[in-house]
Amino acid sequence: MLGNKENAGGFSVGIIGAAGYTAGELMRILLNHPMANIVWAQSESQAGLPVWQIHHDLLGETDLCFTDKGGDADVVFICSGHGKSKAVVEGQLKDFKGKIIDLSNDFRLDKDADGFVYGLPEAFRNDIIGADRIANPGCFATSIQMALLPLAKAGLLNEVHVTGITGSTGAGQKPQETTHFSWRANNMSVYKAFTHQHLGEICQTLHKMDTNWEGKINFVPVRGDFPRGIMASVYMDCDLTEDEAVELYKTYYKDEPFVWVCDFNPDMKMVVGTNKCVVYVRKYGEKIHIISMIDNLCKGASGQAVQNMNLILGLDETMGLKLKANRF
Repeated sequence: MLGNKENAGGFSVGIIGAAGYTAGELMRILLNHPMANIVWAQSESQAGLPVWQIHHDLLGETDLCFTDKGGDADVVFICSGHGKSKAVVEGQLKDFKGKIIDLSNDFRLDKDADGFVYGLPEAFRNDIIGADRIANPGCFATSIQMALLPLAKAGLLNEVHVTGITGSTGAGQKPQETTHFSWRANNMSVYKAFTHQHLGEICQTLHKMDTNWEGKINFVPVRGDFPRGIMASVYMDCDLTEDEAVELYKTYYKDEPFVWVCDFNPDMKMVVGTNKCVVYVRKYGEKIHIISMIDNLCKGASGQAVQNMNLILGLDETMGLKLKANRF
């Protein structure tokens, strides 16, 4: 099959919920991964159709067809909607012996983990390596945590304020009023103010890294009029000077292959289509301000899932993920 390489020493991959945005992005990455071989892509609604008829960008890249049933594989990615993965794990994958990486929010909180490890490499790499089940972080959660991890590690967190703007693909493939082009184009709106579902996993991580933190996160999410990308604008009180703050971030992320602390005000085109996170740190009076940029479908979902796959399989963490953004 085109793009499905029978690699000597490679491994097999199955995808559940394969017709959605995150699954399409996952296949885009895995078809160019030197060790991965996609052996099945499960979608009951699209069974029998070539994958490229739904994911048009894969035309000419693979002749894989959707199937209504899975099979055996070394690694299975669950790209089903939120609230559905638990039933998949307890049903279809009940006796599965391979690795599972779930992209929903079903297993991200410790109280729901059921053997899943929270897959944020920049915070929990040692836990991820060798794990059998990974709960892939949410997109907003990834971006916001990247903005706060160095401060949390240093015990410098205070009450946090965040405005985050996200692209329409973050809402999934199923059509909705707020993802319809005629509504979304040239438009913006706030949603789930102070109640977003990613707050639980963000606070869980921050409390693990800074056990003395008793603050809270004031998060206002915004729908943007673009398809891909997240910008998190984060600020809080901080006693560090600007130079000290920048050095703290550069030290924390110096060995992270996908996080870049830049010295200029970043923009979203720097990260869209890549697994990068770009972080920018400045001080304004008593406030530290951090901008964190990611692609919600890549570092915020499928790219991070492949990063986690590489870690649990003992591969180079960057394998298949050296992706360049399209600047113009």
